[in-house]
Amino acid sequence: MIGAVAAAAAVLLAGLTALTCAVAGVGPEWLDGAGAIAVSTVLAVALAHRTGGRPGIALVLALVIGLAAVLVGGPTLQTGAAVLTVVVGGVYAVMATVPAVSFWPAAREVLIATLVSGFAAIAAVGFEPTVVAQRFDYASLILALALVFALVHRLGAGFHGLGRRGLIAVFAGVVVLVLTLAYGELLRRYGAGSVVGSVLDFAAWTADRIGAFPRPLVVFLGIPALLWGCFQRARRRQGWWVCAFGVTATVPLAQGLLDPDGSFLEAGLRGVYSLVLGLLLGYLLVRLDLALTAPRGRRGRRAEEAEAHRPEPSRFAEL
Repeated sequence: MIGAVAAAAAVLLAGLTALTCAVAGVGPEWLDGAGAIAVSTVLAVALAHRTGGRPGIALVLALVIGLAAVLVGGPTLQTGAAVLTVVVGGVYAVMATVPAVSFWPAAREVLIATLVSGFAAIAAVGFEPTVVAQRFDYASLILALALVFALVHRLGAGFHGLGRRGLIAVFAGVVVLVLTLAYGELLRRYGAGSVVGSVLDFAAWTADRIGAFPRPLVVFLGIPALLWGCFQRARRRQGWWVCAFGVTATVPLAQGLLDPDGSFLEAGLRGVYSLVLGLLLGYLLVRLDLALTAPRGRRGRRAEEAEAHRPEPSRFAEL
């Protein structure tokens, strides 16, 4: 187990180094493709292992897709490889988290998931995809949601294991997701009214002064859901259903570097701002949860945290 993790880490580091050199313009032209293949393959194998799949098959498929995209080329293969890298990386970022008994450990898990999303983002860039932002975003997000809910259905004991609180949380997540996506689609199709125009003007004004504007879906759903889900998993298995909505943060973050109209700096700033604001909302969710369900007083909360240790496999073990 330790040897496999060390080997995967070495390949991942080599791939990231190659991609960094390619971005800096150092080294041969094939570095970006080689780095993208290495990183995307490690993510695919890690996801298969973590979720009880077949890492060997994942290894072969990832290599075939990556080599086809790099050696054969063409917009379809390159963009398809980038989409799969974003999806696999975004889902693995959620699956790689572990339960957290309090806010700070949960925030650590969000940071780890964000880091994994960053790896996927860099690898996706290495495939040099032809990106139409709207189509790429929708395709990646829909595929990631389908995959993560299929996995969480098993990890969360199926729909019958949701319970009333789980149903409320999932329903709220679906509502926020649908409203956010529908609102964005209405803006693209029909333009903005006076009120919405003021909001967009504020976003542009903010971006001009601090370099970027945070992504609403990440702030209001993705990061809070992932943080609160990790917090809940230390207490209830149903926390996985909340964590599933974390892909609405990890996938958009992994897409950030692929925006044809933006820069790497803008994507990085947007990710940082979204992360900070999302963590603040997640903190409020945790405090609200404790206020409604935990015993009163500091001693009662410490006792509740001491009991909140639902067993789960370690970060690199099979779930």
